[in-house]
Amino acid sequence: MNPATRDPNKRRPVHRVVIVGGGTAGWMAAAGIAKVLGKRLDIKLIESDEIGTVGVGEATIPTLMNFHNLLEINEQEFMAETQATFKLGISFEGWRNVKEDYIHSFGMTGTDHWTAGFQHFWHKGVERGLAGDYGDYCLELKASLENRFAHLPDNGMNYAYHLDASRYAKYLRRLSEPRGVQRIEGKIVRYTKHEDNGDVRSVVLESGQEIEGDLFIDCTGFRGLLIGDAMQEPMEDWTQWLFCDRAIAVQTESVGDAVPLTRSMAHQAGWQWRIPLQHRVGNGIVYSSRHLDEDAAMKQLMSNVEGKALITPRVIKFKPCQRKHTWKGNVVAVGLASGFLEPIESTSIHLIQRAVVRLMQTFPTDGISQADIDEYNQQCNDEIEHIRDFIILHYHVNNRTDSQFWIDAREMSIPASLQHRINLFRETGRVFRVPNELFAENSWIQVMLGQGIMPRSHHQTADLMGDAELKHFLGGIKSRVDRIVVQLPTHQAYVERYCGRAESAKAA
Repeated sequence: MNPATRDPNKRRPVHRVVIVGGGTAGWMAAAGIAKVLGKRLDIKLIESDEIGTVGVGEATIPTLMNFHNLLEINEQEFMAETQATFKLGISFEGWRNVKEDYIHSFGMTGTDHWTAGFQHFWHKGVERGLAGDYGDYCLELKASLENRFAHLPDNGMNYAYHLDASRYAKYLRRLSEPRGVQRIEGKIVRYTKHEDNGDVRSVVLESGQEIEGDLFIDCTGFRGLLIGDAMQEPMEDWTQWLFCDRAIAVQTESVGDAVPLTRSMAHQAGWQWRIPLQHRVGNGIVYSSRHLDEDAAMKQLMSNVEGKALITPRVIKFKPCQRKHTWKGNVVAVGLASGFLEPIESTSIHLIQRAVVRLMQTFPTDGISQADIDEYNQQCNDEIEHIRDFIILHYHVNNRTDSQFWIDAREMSIPASLQHRINLFRETGRVFRVPNELFAENSWIQVMLGQGIMPRSHHQTADLMGDAELKHFLGGIKSRVDRIVVQLPTHQAYVERYCGRAESAKAA
């Protein structure tokens, strides 16, 4: 039976939810569903200790706090349990050109007018010799440069986390099981399907145990056991725009204070990450196998890490792609099973979170509805395409001539949706956020400016200010930012004090 013609009179009520796979995706799904609907559902999670997880998604973005608020998570406890640090943005080193760096920070820059964003006033200030760097007017960016951090009143500092992904999954498990999630240890060897509509009926473990469900959440990673194999949902290939298809990850000892930034260091065929946690540093190299072989990538990575390696470097193969339908029949793919772009803007955990929240909003309590499936898939597709365009921007707009990788990225054809955004900003300085889009105007502005796109004009509203008024306006914003930053403690000192109190309370 074609799922698009699903008979509404033959809906099966959803009482049994089976999460196939653990890791970050599985336990985020379990925690979210159990918190919202745990009293009404039978929730099982199947995972095997013998099957490893990718476990390198250790940098997040501020939206994770929304999920934590839903779960009523205590931040100090969470940070102590996952050895987390704070993150104010990403340092892009060598992306625009060799030895040219910029920061994509969280939060707002300057003060907008209802007719025009702050960038228009800043642009006029640059023309008149009255403005400093665009980042001078952003609290989070300036604090990150000074390696400072603190919680401010009224959520005055926008931040995310660096965290240990393996510890995070274990932490969520400890929250989920008391709320009714049953973890089942075992390896899945096959599945069975309903004959009438092709939905998954059960999964069978190596032990012979059969587990039936009404709704299955596929968190089996790149394997996509149910969404790919059982439901035959293909991937849409995006490698024509995103060349990187390999990563090598390694953990090292900490050799200095943790900074509130993810470092993203460009190299001749991709980039390298450095993520500081409380107890260690996460490192990895992302590269295109068409432009760099594995041995050279390994050498590049290990020659540019600090501290002793704690594990054997692990090679991860992936393909930038996305399933057109991440919910098909009674299977919802979450995490890597639904697709993967690449880790550059730390969106992987966000996409897991959004999938879980979106599923809660469209949960098929009275039976699976094709209308719900269509709405869910449309929202997923819109969101991932916006993120895809934002990531392509980082590669396409560059001035590097030192390697074929960067030349190819600059010369490739890009999606029309991204080309429009670039043209609009370059010609007018304007940026408009698409409804429900992840990255706000300031993110697009920071990256486009950082990659070298300077607008040719600004909004006429900025011309209503004379030089004296504009100088006072810009100077006032910069002074406020500087006054706050100088009063902040160092990031390292704040983390030690903040998480130390959590440990002390736990011990008591």
